[in-house]
Amino acid sequence: MIDFSILFEHWDMFIEGFWNTVQASLLALVGSLALGTLFAIFRISPIRPLNWIGTAYVEFVRNIPLILVVFLFFVGLPALGIVLAPFVAGTLGLTVYTAAFIAETIRAGIQAIPKGQMEAARSSGLTYNQAMRYIILPQAIKVVIPPMGNQFINLVKNSSVLGVIAGLDLMYFGDLISADTFVTFDVYIFVAVFYLILTLPLSLLVGYLERRLAGSR
Repeated sequence: MIDFSILFEHWDMFIEGFWNTVQASLLALVGSLALGTLFAIFRISPIRPLNWIGTAYVEFVRNIPLILVVFLFFVGLPALGIVLAPFVAGTLGLTVYTAAFIAETIRAGIQAIPKGQMEAARSSGLTYNQAMRYIILPQAIKVVIPPMGNQFINLVKNSSVLGVIAGLDLMYFGDLISADTFVTFDVYIFVAVFYLILTLPLSLLVGYLERRLAGSR
């Protein structure tokens, strides 16, 4: 039987970890969306240096572990004299890592838009940046909403990496409670439930949007 007294006795710690996980996820979501969109545009830019920068970023970050990216902020930056709080370092690492995957998703969406759209926009007098901003990107975002939703769900789950560097998230407080009570199974079951509270609504929303967009095509 699961001991629910652990949940009630340490409710404040579970809630604090839950709230910090929500904050880290939201901050990383906004940051990775902005950064990922920028590098997606770099990836398909006709300017070669930008294209190289975008490709190098995406290929490098996607092919290294998330924990290593986090450690670059948490352990690497102090070597340069820049010390970040664990929560900040973890959130930045999560942002940079997720942005690489979002960049590839948005790039695929942009390339799914017929080339005639860009040509028509340019022939009507719009600059490349204006055409991308007002014509191409709005259509591409609509195409990639379902896969983007899956990336955001992964982001929430990946936020557990903050626990490794004492980032005050759900996993961190779960570890503290487990060490204090000498109970592991029950504690991590409750931690899993809190993660489900975050991810299940997101999963249902992504499914709804996918059906809605499929019906509108």
